[in-house]
Order: sequence, then structure tokens, then C-alpha cells
Amino acid sequence: MKDVVIVGALRTPIGCFRGALAGHSAVELGSLVVKALIERTGVPAYAVDEVILGQVLTAGAGQNPARQSAIKGGLPNSVSAITINDVCGSGLKALHLATQAIQCGEADIVHRRWPGKHEPRTTCS
Repeated sequence: MKDVVIVGALRTPIGCFRGALAGHSAVELGSLVVKALIERTGVPAYAVDEVILGQVLTAGAGQNPARQSAIKGGLPNSVSAITINDVCGSGLKALHLATQAIQCGEADIVHRRWPGKHEPRTTCS
């Protein structure tokens, strides 16, 4: 079984209702995290196999916010993406799925993001 390591860790900011982040969508914030992880880790965008994003409140975010964030974040169209909604367990579930994909040989590099308890970040947590 392959060893799994975390080469970079970031999260989206926490905001309050009608606060400074109210004008930014969850997809926009997610794409900023994708871009920053690519820059900080030095892992090239073409090397990422999959994006797993945990997002609880997806209403109004459009189809598959993980895919939208990946594309807007600079990853190629060939990268698959999945959005997880396991309520407060979304982050842990995303980490579990990423680890499983790597250990089983289905992927080498998985970008996993979970912004926090609730999305979009226009509400207080």
C-alpha cells in the first residue's frame, strides 16, 4: 500500500453574514485555494489527478462546485472533481476518499479542500 503525505494545507477564510466575504462565492474562494496550493507546493497543475471538495450548503453554487473551483483555480479540464456533502464530516470524508484513492493506486496527487462547517462563507460559523 502506498504511503500518503500532505504536501500543503490551506482553507478558505471564515466570514460572517453580510461581512467582507459576502460578495464572494464558495466557488470563487475555492478557486483561490486551488491556485495558492499550486503556487505554494510547487506541484504542477497537470500532475493533479482529482479534486475532492467538501461543501455543505451547495444551493445556488451551480453544478459540482469542486469542478468549478478546480477549473477556475487553474487545473486542466482533464482533472476529475467531486463535491462531498457529509455535513460536519465533509472534511474528514474528503480526506478519507483522497487517501483511499492514493493507497489503491487510483490517483497519485489529490487536492482535497474543505472550507469549514458551512458554505457559502457568507454566514457565521
